[in-house]
Amino acid sequence: MSEAHDEPDLLRDQFRQLVRYRALLVAGVLIGLLGGGYLAVSGKDTYVATSEVVLRAATVDEFAAGGTAPDKAINIGTERQTAMSNEIAKRAAKKLHLSARSVSALQSDLQVTNPPNTLVLRFAYTYTDPDQAARRANALAQAFMDARQEATENTIKNTVHNLRKQLDPVVKQRKELDEQILRLGEGPTLDAATTVQATLVGRISELSTNITRLQTLDTTPGKWIRVASPPAAASGPGLPMMLGLGALVGVAIGLLAAWVRLVFDPTARSEGDVVRALRAPVLGTLPRSKGGPLLAVDHADPRLAEEFRSVAFRLAYDQRFAEHRRLLVVAPRGGGDTAASVAVNLSASFAEMGMEVLLIEADLRTPGLSARLRAADGSRPGWARSPHLSEGGWPAGLQVPIDAGESGSFDLVPGRRVRNVARALTSSAASRLFAEADAPGAAVIVLAPAVLTYADALALADRIDGVLVVADPHAVHRADLDRVRQLISGAGSTVLGAVLHTSPGRGWWARRSRRAARKRNAAAARSEAAAPAAAPAAAPAAGTASAPEGGVTVATAATARSSLPSGDDTPAPTTDTIPLRTVTR
Repeated sequence: MSEAHDEPDLLRDQFRQLVRYRALLVAGVLIGLLGGGYLAVSGKDTYVATSEVVLRAATVDEFAAGGTAPDKAINIGTERQTAMSNEIAKRAAKKLHLSARSVSALQSDLQVTNPPNTLVLRFAYTYTDPDQAARRANALAQAFMDARQEATENTIKNTVHNLRKQLDPVVKQRKELDEQILRLGEGPTLDAATTVQATLVGRISELSTNITRLQTLDTTPGKWIRVASPPAAASGPGLPMMLGLGALVGVAIGLLAAWVRLVFDPTARSEGDVVRALRAPVLGTLPRSKGGPLLAVDHADPRLAEEFRSVAFRLAYDQRFAEHRRLLVVAPRGGGDTAASVAVNLSASFAEMGMEVLLIEADLRTPGLSARLRAADGSRPGWARSPHLSEGGWPAGLQVPIDAGESGSFDLVPGRRVRNVARALTSSAASRLFAEADAPGAAVIVLAPAVLTYADALALADRIDGVLVVADPHAVHRADLDRVRQLISGAGSTVLGAVLHTSPGRGWWARRSRRAARKRNAAAARSEAAAPAAAPAAAPAAGTASAPEGGVTVATAATARSSLPSGDDTPAPTTDTIPLRTVTR
């Protein structure tokens, strides 16, 4: 029973996926409309004139009792083939005073049909001139009727001739026998001659009756029931009909192209593809939005906050998450803006449920979460905005209380750039942070970089029991989702579910704009990196400069000479340390 219910759902899902290729569908409809319009405009107007005749068999009295039924004496299939023959076309061409070369064209433009269960032949002739179409249809029908009547008369004439050839010797023999009877007297010889005379008279009477019956046959081949007249309008579907047919054909072409595109499309186009690839449910689908604040409570669309609450509710009652309350939020590829938004809003939703939530930014390559959130006390301390390098590596014991509006507040452990990311993520200090979820009513949410971009998430997966994958089904490949599931399972963790979203600007122009922006940012980064090298003398006087995003401090050459504390994983800053520079995108 489940398979019977799954099949209609699968068909509906496939149809919805086909409809998503609107460009191909619109292109197919336009091609169909253009083709139909071209055929309607470029084709010559043709006119069809029709003549109809009903056939009859030659008979003396067709109403006589015991006579043969007319439809039994006529083979309508043979008559139809005869009407379309070259001989009839020659006769019609002679009546129309056409040349011998026109016979084949005259024959090809004729169509003879027979309505079912009738003795009617319908002569339909197609031509570019309506008057000529009617004239030729009538000429062909008349030629057929004349040929049929002529064939009947010839048959009668030949039969009568053969009967007369049989009758003449019998009449001559009778005359000779009559003369002999006049000379014979009474006796047996006279009786024998009289018997022969009676036989000859009967034979003569029979032959004469057959000749008379044939001569009195009605050889009329049939009668006209419709005479062709010049048609008032051209035949064919016309422009509106051709446009309609073209639109239907275009829809079929568009659906075929969409189906081919769907078959060879590697992306996960639907929730079903995501579920099959991750083998985990889709916990929610975020409404489309064009950027905005990280916290959904600050967003103009209230549906976004409700969707995050729904995802948090489903996670809270998931047995696997409820036991340990540790959650790793990752994306398969690309940037982590949406994953960061999901992690922040899930933290706010869990705080709204009364949990003590700790959000850990484990993205130690491009940190920047603390710069985009509000501190709970209304002012962010300076050490949280740009921690000093001498405070140690990550995590350095920094926790920033974040104001989540009506949802309450939660603590944030901001990320920072380190020299060895894997060592920092697997350090004992990081393990102690993850263990805070063991306290009653506490939850730990960890934000990591994309799984298939860096191995950071896999270094965390063995100590975090549940993983939430954030993906755009229109941008991620099914093979990537399957690989994410295999990597997470191999690391000893479990995919709890997925949160889907739609990235803004998925068109060709948007991709081109993003590529151009990346090139501009790369050029700006190269120019900024070349600036210190151009003025080395000014570097020592500059001291240190704090980056505006993510609390990242870019050290100068003077700071580079200072020694790092023991156990600090922060990279030794020099004037050519490019990874410590933040580029605003």
